[in-house]
Amino acid sequence: MKLIVGLGNPGSRYEMTKHNIGFLIADQLADMLTIDIDKKKYKAELGEGTIGGEKVIIAKPQTYMNLSGEAVGAIANFYKIPSEDILVIYDDLDLELGRIRFRKKGSAGGHNGIKSLISHLGTEEFCRLKVGIGRPPSGWSTPDYVLSRFSEEEWKTVEDALKLGAEASETWVEAGIDKAMNEFN
Repeated sequence: MKLIVGLGNPGSRYEMTKHNIGFLIADQLADMLTIDIDKKKYKAELGEGTIGGEKVIIAKPQTYMNLSGEAVGAIANFYKIPSEDILVIYDDLDLELGRIRFRKKGSAGGHNGIKSLISHLGTEEFCRLKVGIGRPPSGWSTPDYVLSRFSEEEWKTVEDALKLGAEASETWVEAGIDKAMNEFN
């Protein structure tokens, strides 16, 4: 069983913001696979389905970004999913808008959602799909930028990134992290 986690913040205030790109890709993947994210368990919204014969859970933690590890840790523990079978999708300021990059493991790199996951999973050894949102323009604080909505000009690039991120997540399940890195990085 694989666990695909899209990170974001719950509530209408945060819908369609840069920090919620993980939620947006999780929704895109669920739509693509006709999986309903309709269960509320373990402080998350969950959907279950299959990709290439592999059982998959798509999760969107409802704890707010900084506490995402509470939900992911609970899901992983309940379903006994090892950390190498977890893919976490989240925003990255250091990648230009729309770019994606897989990583096998690593530090939090200043991302509080990832910091929470490392704390609750007890390891940095889980796969990540970073999705570029770019750097804040001059005069913007990082928190204001990541919590801002995408502009109309940005939206076409974002739509392409959502499709690419969903396809990349599917490849990760079917072919593994090395193949996914070779194909999408």
